[in-house]
Amino acid sequence: MEKEKSIPEVSLAKFLKHSANILKNPLPFHKKNFEEKGDTFRLKIGFSKSVIFSRDAALVEYVLQKNQKNFVKSEIQTKDLVKYVGKGLLTSEGEHWKKQRKLIQPAFHKKQLANLLDSIKEAICAEYEKIETGKEIDIFPIMNDLAFQTVVKSLFSSAANQTEINRLQYITEATQQMLVKELRQPYLGWWFSLSGKIDSYLQLTEEARSILRTIVHERQASGNRYDDLLDMLLDAKYDDGNFMDEEQLIDEILILFTAGHETTSNSLTFTAQLLAFNPEWQEKVYKEVSVLKKESDDLMHLVTKAPFTQMVLEESMRMYPPAYFIDRVNLEEFEFEGKYFEPGSNLLFSLHEVHRHPDLWEEPDTFKPDRFADGGRQYSSQYFPFGAGPRKCIGNNFAMFEMIIAVAELMNDYKLQPVNEEIEIKPLITLKPNNAILKFEKRNFLRLES
Repeated sequence: MEKEKSIPEVSLAKFLKHSANILKNPLPFHKKNFEEKGDTFRLKIGFSKSVIFSRDAALVEYVLQKNQKNFVKSEIQTKDLVKYVGKGLLTSEGEHWKKQRKLIQPAFHKKQLANLLDSIKEAICAEYEKIETGKEIDIFPIMNDLAFQTVVKSLFSSAANQTEINRLQYITEATQQMLVKELRQPYLGWWFSLSGKIDSYLQLTEEARSILRTIVHERQASGNRYDDLLDMLLDAKYDDGNFMDEEQLIDEILILFTAGHETTSNSLTFTAQLLAFNPEWQEKVYKEVSVLKKESDDLMHLVTKAPFTQMVLEESMRMYPPAYFIDRVNLEEFEFEGKYFEPGSNLLFSLHEVHRHPDLWEEPDTFKPDRFADGGRQYSSQYFPFGAGPRKCIGNNFAMFEMIIAVAELMNDYKLQPVNEEIEIKPLITLKPNNAILKFEKRNFLRLES
């Protein structure tokens, strides 16, 4: 017991006192605790339940990379999230995860992704046509639709109709909001169950699965090939020569929808706002893109030869990491830098705090893309926008390619101006933007020909 006390504790009473504010936005509450208790503290969330919060980058690296075999994901992902998205890569563990990761990994190799870039650009440009210049508009719905349409085009080519797409998007977002309520109000779990609230959202999930099942059946019956992600998943074989069964395929597609559009739409919205506040970086990206477009119309050339655009995105994800918390549970006890962690400890790493830790970053709250001028190698042990280790996001290259094209096309066509005085956030399962109002001015295309 003496060893356990080496981790400072925040009481259950304090948690309950601030529960209403935590439901809206938990980050100020956690930040205050970090400032008072240090980089790692234990938060009591029940009479016998607690969560260990940490912003210790060295501990993050130790857990995710150096000693990753001693850690599994928490029940938040392996149980709570599973009921809405199934048992796919994001939510599985052990041998099942290894088997699925090995099967799906080839679909996300850079050479395979090159086949999807034209579809990605087409989806992006179609959404940008909705932008109205000279008006104050919320950019998040546009980026949200853009990211969802990009996943749809990459997965299904033209297999899904707009009604199905809209319904899938609604269900994906609605179930996430329900999960947030379950996680932030654990003391109301009994009510969510007895009132039938959870059951109603599980019915929505089954509706989404039914839509996806129909799309898969239609693709299989058509005999046509599109070389999209669906074709790659249908072609993938395990070591024993068998294909993925249908329900596992649906699980993986649901995971791609959930993880593939949510984080990207958030990052692109934050990036657009940061660029609006920093017009000098708008011009740097615009000039870079102009040169690259003149050199080649090959999109792979653009996504691999745009350092300013990539630096802007890296800095945006540092300041506003879309997956702003990473959770793990240790299988066996361990000690780290004088702190003892009993088996089964619930560990929650605040990447938002790690990425803004004053001991790790110069001017942590200032937008400085130049800090990533060398590709960010010097920050590899304190920068985790896609996680780290074996469970690093399988779609990191897909996401970066998509975001580079999205930022490049945005800067090529528009100048951005901020409307609000600061960037607002809305932390849910991912770190979402709030009230992202911008003004857009169409660029003079004659400048590209000079």
